[in-house]
Amino acid sequence: MSATDPRSEHPSDGFDGTPMSQPGLTSETTPTPDHGESSYVGAGKLHGRRALITGGDSGIGRAVAIAFAREGADVAIVHLPEEEEDAASTATLITEAGRRALLIPGDVRDEEFCRRAVELTVAELGGIDILVPNAAYQKSRDSLETLETAEFQRVFETNLYGLLWLAKYSLPHLDAGSSIIVTSSIQAAEPSAGLIDYAMTKAAQVAFVKAMAEELGPRGIRVNAVAPGPIWTPLIPATDWPDKVAEFGQETPLGRPGQPAELAPAYVLLASDDGSYMSGGVIPVTGGRPF
Repeated sequence: MSATDPRSEHPSDGFDGTPMSQPGLTSETTPTPDHGESSYVGAGKLHGRRALITGGDSGIGRAVAIAFAREGADVAIVHLPEEEEDAASTATLITEAGRRALLIPGDVRDEEFCRRAVELTVAELGGIDILVPNAAYQKSRDSLETLETAEFQRVFETNLYGLLWLAKYSLPHLDAGSSIIVTSSIQAAEPSAGLIDYAMTKAAQVAFVKAMAEELGPRGIRVNAVAPGPIWTPLIPATDWPDKVAEFGQETPLGRPGQPAELAPAYVLLASDDGSYMSGGVIPVTGGRPF
């Protein structure tokens, strides 16, 4: 079987930049992102494990949920209440893989909700082996001068506070062999002025990964990150980039944006025994852009 040309594996144009409200829905995203629904084939690498994924209803989170389930894991998904439609669709894909799906609506900006989400996962699935703090919020900024405090607070609370709280409340339930996998971004290494607050949080997430790998390594718990480049998810048209979406991802060496399905194998690697000596690292999935 010949290798696939990565330049033409997925669309390079035709992306609809019509603004949608945050957090964005898969049904309103054109073209529909590829989450691996028809392509991901599991090999039992996560058989019997339990995963908690925030933002698991759509985009990267959905792709990871599909992959984890097809690798044999039960999956709990945290999602905003307005994302119920997407979350239900993801849950169906999990159960079709023969695994248990747990949907937990709420906002990771609420510490008490984060604590309850962990407790629900442990109660319903019997524990947690894999934590994927993936939920994120970003918005295009005109300038620092016009950046509203409430807006950057929302970014910090979603991308950092939620991460810290979920990790904190999960730790008592994580045993040796468990894994925390953070969704960072190429913005951590190549920040854009228009995403200043988002980029700050993504750089902070890399610091979190490195610090926690040091702290948790002696307990046999690995901590890593995946750093996506331009990936086509509902978050992109919801970022308010009507003049940029048409050419989204074309600046990469591969000449196109990535699809969520193209990130899932990195998360499986970090969650499985295949990545047993990987901790404190960041895997860039950027279409060739340097991290």
